[in-house]
Parts: sequence; C-alpha cells; structure tokens
Amino acid sequence: MLRLGKREFGPHEPVIMAIVNRTPDSFYDQGATFQDEPALARVERAVAEGAAIIDIGGVKAGPGEEVTAAEEARRTVGFVAEVRRRFPDVVISVDTWRHEVGEAVCEAGADLLNDAWGGVDPRLAEVAARYRVGLVCTHAGGAEPRTRPHRVEYDDVMADILRVTVGLAERAVSLGVPRESVMIDPGHDFGKNTRHSLEATRRLGEMVATGWPVLVSLSNKDFVGETLDRPVRERVVGTLATTAVSAWLGAQVYRVHEVAETRQVLEMVGAIAGYRAPAVARRGLA
Repeated sequence: MLRLGKREFGPHEPVIMAIVNRTPDSFYDQGATFQDEPALARVERAVAEGAAIIDIGGVKAGPGEEVTAAEEARRTVGFVAEVRRRFPDVVISVDTWRHEVGEAVCEAGADLLNDAWGGVDPRLAEVAARYRVGLVCTHAGGAEPRTRPHRVEYDDVMADILRVTVGLAERAVSLGVPRESVMIDPGHDFGKNTRHSLEATRRLGEMVATGWPVLVSLSNKDFVGETLDRPVRERVVGTLATTAVSAWLGAQVYRVHEVAETRQVLEMVGAIAGYRAPAVARRGLA
C-alpha cells in the first residue's frame, strides 16, 4: 500500500502525478504556468483528468539563470498553500532538492518531497521525516543539480540505480519517513545518456522487484527525443509508448505533462494485465 497525504493506493493502482512548473523557463511549457491563475487552472484541469498528485516545481532541471532557495520558496510556498485550500484531498508534491524549501512547503501543506537530484542535500530526508511526509528517492548518477551529463559511464547502470535508490529509501525510513510513503525513481536523463535511460526502462522490473513503489518521470524527456529524433513538442507518442512499457513492467507512479492521454494508456495496460475491468463490455454479448 502506498500512502500519500490523505490517499491510499493499492499495489496495482496506477497513480498520475501532474507537472505544474512555477518557472518562467521550463523546457516544455516555456513558463505557461509561471503566473498563479494559469497554474491554478492547470491544477484544476489535471485533477479533473485524473491526476491524484500535483507536482509543483520552482526551478527548472536544466542549466539556466540562478534561482536561490529564497526565490524557489517564493515561487512555490504560497502556491502550495492555495492549492491545499482549493483542493484539500489532492496529494501535493514539491520538486526540490533543498531542505530549506522542503521545510517551507511542508509548513504550507505539502504531502510529498520529490528529490530529483538523488539526495544531494541529505537534510531533505530529515525534513520529510520530521513532517511525516512522503519522499521520492531518485538516481541522478552523482550529478550536481541543474547540470547535464557529460561522458557518463556505468559498469551496470541498473545495479547503480538499485544501489543508490534503495540506499536512499532505507536511510529515509531509518530517519522516520513512513515506509509506505517512500518511492524510488530511476531518474531518466539525470546523470545518464539516452542508452542508459533506455536500459533503465527495459530493466525496470528489477526496481519493482525490490518492493519499493517505483515512480517514473518520462514525459517528453531528451532520451525520448534522441531515440526518435524529435523536438520537445513532438515527443508525446514516444512518451506514451515508454509509459505503456513501464506500466507493463510494474511502475506505479507517472510524472507527466499529458494527464488524460497517460490515463488512457494506464487503463488500457491495466485491463490487458487483468488488474482492471473494461469500462464497458458489449461486444459479442447482445
């Protein structure tokens, strides 16, 4: 059982995490949800389309203009509080690696800290433990926040992913983070080239076999773009194909831009796997 905020999710229940970027320079939406009202409209639409988690980020992942902890907090804390006021039952996640920001957003009502940079600030897990919120433990290959991989090599990329993510998850639980609120993430593109990300996807079942719920953040990423030679705005089909494979291999949580499309993919895979009944069944029955 995965428990986040007020919600509980069964072992075969897929969970959609909708991305809401509070940045003016995000790689995909180019700042479309930087202002409050467009961002709140995005939250409302994502919840209506089936997102159980809203993931709020105040710093884009890639290189760019410096964003201090104070500015990151300014972009996220008040917004977290407003989302909590308007949507009391939704799970609120904040994408941050900084413990100062984690502390502030937990005070404002966040349920989950999404640490995409692999524990670079070890105090973030301490914050999650103190507030009894969830934590995403990600493999980033030891990369510094907001850097791109350069000639990165692994003897066995999945072995390194398992070592790092399971180690971070076990440390989090030892600090007091609820075990049922911890997830592991292979960290597609983070500290990896395209072949590493493809192999991580192909071997995702090894992460699932650890027993920790697996989160995948695949949406329109560079490994999809390079695999298909497509620019950012033409990666949805590749993303959904990767989502279907990940679902078949047992991933549970999906961090996405396209909520409605992802939901259809997950429902279809669940029906094929036998975890979900068809929405209607008329054919051959009349």
